Amino acid sequence: MAYEKIWEEEPDNLNKDEIRKLEKDGLEILNDIEKYAAGGFDSIPKEDWSLFKWAGLYLQKPKEDGYFMMRVNIPSGLITNEQAEVLAGIGRDYGRDVIDITTRQAIQYHWLTIENLPDIFKRLESVGLSSIGACGDIPRTIMGNPLAGVDPNELIDTREIVEDVYRFFQRNSDFSNLPRKFKMSISGNVHNAGHDRINCMSFTPAVKVIDGEEVIGFHVKVGGGLSAKPYLAEELDVFVLPEKVKDVAIAITSIYRDYGYREKRHRARLKFLVADWGVEKFKEKLLEYTGELPAKGTCKLEEWNGGYFYGVHAQKQEGLSYVGFNVPVGRMNSDEWFDLARIARDYGNGEIRTCNSQNLVIPNVANEKVEALLQEPLFDRIKLEPKNFIGYSVSCTGIEYCNLALVETKERMRRVAEYLDEHVAVDVPVRIHMIGCPNACGQRQIADIGLQGVKMKNKDKKMVEAFEFYVGGTLEKEVAQFNNKLKGKIEADELAAALAAFLRFFEENKEPNEVFFDFYNRVGHDALQTALDDILETA
Repeated sequence: MAYEKIWEEEPDNLNKDEIRKLEKDGLEILNDIEKYAAGGFDSIPKEDWSLFKWAGLYLQKPKEDGYFMMRVNIPSGLITNEQAEVLAGIGRDYGRDVIDITTRQAIQYHWLTIENLPDIFKRLESVGLSSIGACGDIPRTIMGNPLAGVDPNELIDTREIVEDVYRFFQRNSDFSNLPRKFKMSISGNVHNAGHDRINCMSFTPAVKVIDGEEVIGFHVKVGGGLSAKPYLAEELDVFVLPEKVKDVAIAITSIYRDYGYREKRHRARLKFLVADWGVEKFKEKLLEYTGELPAKGTCKLEEWNGGYFYGVHAQKQEGLSYVGFNVPVGRMNSDEWFDLARIARDYGNGEIRTCNSQNLVIPNVANEKVEALLQEPLFDRIKLEPKNFIGYSVSCTGIEYCNLALVETKERMRRVAEYLDEHVAVDVPVRIHMIGCPNACGQRQIADIGLQGVKMKNKDKKMVEAFEFYVGGTLEKEVAQFNNKLKGKIEADELAAALAAFLRFFEENKEPNEVFFDFYNRVGHDALQTALDDILETA
């Protein structure tokens, strides 16, 4: 393997994280957790702290206090009723009742201690769940279509494909030392529910005529990613049959393992390799691993839905509906999760689906039960038809728990969105994403308005929390682009009022039913910069 050759012949080229991983593979931390749980947090050598990522764990802020954040993999967002009960119980017993839905459809906890972990792992394993690989330099959970199997807008049901690929990479030591994290998306939904162009590797629905017959399969994109230097994934000229998805996924992951950069950690994601190689060279290398693949066929992606599924909708199964709800900034408590599990069981088949918009869906509800379901008190807060700002607001974890964040985000985004819903009236939703640092877990780059936390000196020359504005992001098929930065910073305490003024400019100058992205392209970046400049002058 290429990375082994670098280690043997040019060890000085490896960054310190690479050297540590070769000394102790990340998955080996799983063998130590029982021992550390018995000895307590002080028994964990500091050099092992980072290896807990392979078990799906980060030390939350401040690290020395010994509390862990945990992500639980939920491939494609599919949760059984038994799993939902276990997830609710972990939050109640160990996570201080905080349960978050992430932008990759995972479940996230806080406040876990090393002593808790053995029991948590047993509970997860008892219902087929795992946090292993949810963090670390390893294939992460697979993002996909939360409606898989019930979706009238899916070209192909991807449940078995996703499960097969996910299980292959779980605890697989052949792929536990990648240069950095590796994010996958597999979706058959024609509205791009899997956010194809921000993943390292994505499979999207396509068709191709083979031997005179139209065949359903996938196109493949590689090299997407966000963070401080974002890239949109590029499409390879290949068509992949459903039964070949796992082989191609293994091959692309192997290329990244064998040829990905390991000298500088900030340039180690697959996106940098793809950008340097180009898609033609990458395809040639892929075919060396897989053998010949057909050229691409016809893409079946239509307009992008942003990962939103609000309302009551007919499934492809006659007589059944799926019901989509807003979870404000993705945060729920344990009692709500227990109630959610009961409702899914009483009115549906018990399943719950999580969305990359930090929301949820209850599928398989008999049509005659829908009205009764909607009367459940839980849905006074977890709403079927949310207002235009709280319903389309996304937030990362923020400084409350994250060591990388510069500002508080989660609760702030909720408060700001509610303020906007009270003070601004627009006839279309506006997607607002807030992040606390450049790593962009809240996917700021694809939002209509991205808010990125920074520190700045205020008028009294004191360092305060503030936000930068980015505008015009989308993953629409033909015009996908990341949002662009506006000059200027807004103090956090003034953010709600400033954003309301900014959105009133949109409200007053937009055409009927014109969405923010179309408005941005019509009036131009400079017009929005002028609007923000006027706000900053009066702030």
